[in-house]
This record gives sequence, structure tokens and C-alpha cells, in this order.
Amino acid sequence: MNFELILFIFVVVTGVAWVAEKLFFARQRRKAADAAVAEFDRQQKRIDERYADEHADETRQKLRDDKLRQPWWLEYTAGLFVVVFVVFFVRSFVVEPYKIPSGSMIPTLQVGDFILVNKFEYGLRMPLTNQRLTQGAPLTRGDVVVFRYPFDTSQDYIKRVIGLPGDTVVYASKTLTINGKPVPQTSLPDYYDDEQVGGGMMKQFRETLDGQRANLIMNDPRAPLDARQVGQIFDYPYRQNCTYNELGFICKVPPGHYFMMGDNRDNSEDSRYWGFVPDSNIIGRAFFIWMHVGQFGRIGSFQ
Repeated sequence: MNFELILFIFVVVTGVAWVAEKLFFARQRRKAADAAVAEFDRQQKRIDERYADEHADETRQKLRDDKLRQPWWLEYTAGLFVVVFVVFFVRSFVVEPYKIPSGSMIPTLQVGDFILVNKFEYGLRMPLTNQRLTQGAPLTRGDVVVFRYPFDTSQDYIKRVIGLPGDTVVYASKTLTINGKPVPQTSLPDYYDDEQVGGGMMKQFRETLDGQRANLIMNDPRAPLDARQVGQIFDYPYRQNCTYNELGFICKVPPGHYFMMGDNRDNSEDSRYWGFVPDSNIIGRAFFIWMHVGQFGRIGSFQ
């Protein structure tokens, strides 16, 4: 069961208890407290002053407090509603934390990075169903996006937006071309990827999408060019829009969909294998690393 559903159930349960507390239980306790205090005062008037409670005010207040105190089951339901609701609201409509589980976005994001995802930039969406509520800004090439995996929407993936609806994406000989224009690459020092079995040196580049969105990528010079030799090509929707050959592939992105790739180009299961991401699967834009245990220098924004 996913965390969003669990949190929603907590909101409903604590919310019902909170309403019941405000409309019924709190009133009943106040009536009981008033009655107990009134009975205490009547008793004090009936007894001789010599035997009257010299701490009557304190006793009266303690008696009231005892009667007004919430039972434990309301403390852990109605008492938590506001906190649970705020967490649910912020997580659903403002910002959501994620932890990077794999190396598909190296060198930009490392395994173990804790990141924040903007949930409102692309438009607000209904929790659980992910149905769009407001329009928001369009996705742009180069955005790092969290989305629901098309073949199992209970899983969240993170990749970079490479192709927008209508784009023609070509990845041949480990070079990216979008709508007939090669994406500029600047060679950087090799990168040692310790996430690979036995480790390995990778070719690292600075890639510039749309002439202004610069980000780091890397590829494995030992990996084959043909995606069909690397992993399983799924029978995904709009599969007919793509052609694979010994040098790479060419894909036409259908309306309402996006083409996603990992920055670790030869170690990323992405749109090359399982196809396009529908707009309805988009969760939000990743924008900030807020923690990495043991590597606090990684905290900050990223491209």
C-alpha cells in the first residue's frame, strides 16, 4: 500500500474524530465538568465551615480538568488531525520528499540523495488519482521530473525530460539529436562510477538542451550502441513511433506524452525501453537536494 493512500486514510479517520470531538464529545465533557463542579459547590455549602475543603479552588479546578480531559483514543485521532492534515496538504500540493534509490541519474543525482519535488509548478493534481486541477506551467526540456512508471503506477521514477509532445528524438552513436538539431556536448574529465559492479570509468559530458539548460551526463564506452542489446524493449503504447537500429533509435513523441532519459545514459531504464510518459503520470519537478548522509556538501539545488 503506498504512503499517499495511508496518509489519506489517516486524514479521513482523524478528521472524522476531530469533527465528532468538536460537535459532540467536547460538549458532553463540558456538561459533565459543569455538573461535577456544581455538585462540588453544593456539597461545600452543606458541610460545616470547619470541615470545608481549604483548597476548594484547586480541587474545583482539578475536578473540571479531569472531566474535560480527552480520552486516549481521541488524543491519538482528533488530537493529531491538524498535524496530519498539514502534512498531507503540503505533501500533496506544495513539496514532497524523495530518496534516490538507483544510479540512473548519476552524475547529477547520487544514490542516497534526499530530494525535494515541486508539486505545484506543473499544475495542482488531485491526491491518489493524480487528476489535474489547475493548468500550471508546461514541462520544458531538461527538467528533472518525478513521475509514475507507466507499467506500474505504484512506482515513482525520476528522469530528465528529453522530448516534448511532437518532438523527434534521435539517439545514435551515443549522441542526442532533437528535431534535427544535435544537442551540444562538452567533454569533461572521466567519471569513476562506483555504483557499477567492480567500478568503472565513464565518459562525462556537459550537455546543453535548447541552448541554455546545461547538465551533466555520462556514458559507458564499453556499452553497445543498440538499445536492443542492452535491455528488454517493451511493447509500449505508440511503439510504432520508434525505430531501433544498430546505432540507436529514432522516436516521435506522441501528443500528451514525454520522452524521458537518465543522465547515466548506459545505465538507465527509461523511455528507450518502456516508452513514453503520459502527462497524467507526472508528479512534479525535482529541484533541491536537502540531505545526503555523510556528504553534506551535496545539499543544494541542481540542474
